[in-house]
Amino acid sequence: MALLAFPGIRAFDVAVITEVWGTDRTDRNAPAFELRRVAPGSAPVPMRGSLALTPDRTLSWLHRADLVVVPGLDDHLTPAPPPVLAALRDAHTRGTPIAALCGGAFTLAQAGLLDGRRAVTHWNLVDLLRAHHPLVGVHPDALFIEDDNIWTSAGTAAGIDLCLHLVRRSHGAEAAATIARSMVTAPFRTGTQAQFIEHPTPLADRDADALAAVREHALRHLDQSFTVADLADRAGMSPRSFTRHFTAATGTTPLRWLLDQRLAAAQKLLERTDLPMPDIAHRAGFGSEVTMRQHFSSRLATSPRAYRAAFRQAEADRSPGRPRRP
Repeated sequence: MALLAFPGIRAFDVAVITEVWGTDRTDRNAPAFELRRVAPGSAPVPMRGSLALTPDRTLSWLHRADLVVVPGLDDHLTPAPPPVLAALRDAHTRGTPIAALCGGAFTLAQAGLLDGRRAVTHWNLVDLLRAHHPLVGVHPDALFIEDDNIWTSAGTAAGIDLCLHLVRRSHGAEAAATIARSMVTAPFRTGTQAQFIEHPTPLADRDADALAAVREHALRHLDQSFTVADLADRAGMSPRSFTRHFTAATGTTPLRWLLDQRLAAAQKLLERTDLPMPDIAHRAGFGSEVTMRQHFSSRLATSPRAYRAAFRQAEADRSPGRPRRP
């Protein structure tokens, strides 16, 4: 993993990247990552608050990275050094995934990597990104987005979401959940950053408590079938009112949220157990293996069996006694 550093990067984003990929959690069966701090030279990289990041690799090492992560910027129009932009273009040409947190999208845009592609940044920077890089297809609502192996994310907390998603994508839901628990954060959030742009009057405490109780009940009984009307009745609301309040609170619809929870539950069961597919489909609330397979295909671009095989192999590769990849 390469953390790409140059003057002007945000200390918070550096800390997030380091916390996700630079902390050894192998005692909790998390993957072993090799995080390298890559910069144009060997001199410490200054950051705001009298902080500095000491590189341990130069740009010539970047061809070895499996993933390049670009922190956001304190000044979002900070020009990146030309060697950094060239290195990013070379990495993309090689097929290396590149991820930018928050204002790091501006760095990718400077490199020309976002021209004609979809991207996201903090909602308060959308107009600035559009003004300075009109060829970028800016999508203001997403928490994070991918286009042609290039990932961008919205503000601050969405950077954590993206980092955990990249772990989940490569190493499975359980690995991402282990890291998230260590960080005391959610393994994944549903919804969009649109829920943070406006500031409507908060829900009454009673309504917020009712929504939380409904979500908790659904999570405890994922094997059961729920309609919006069922959930609304438990909250003491009409279906229309419930959907409106639920979406305002979570950024997604009740049924979309429920599907996300079912997929997450199925992923964990596939990783942790040897249960047959019909049992997993029943426990996660899909009803049938066919339905579960359809949702895996549409949302995760894989099948449950392929998912289990991939992450069982990843677990075997991490077992003691096997040689690690150089």
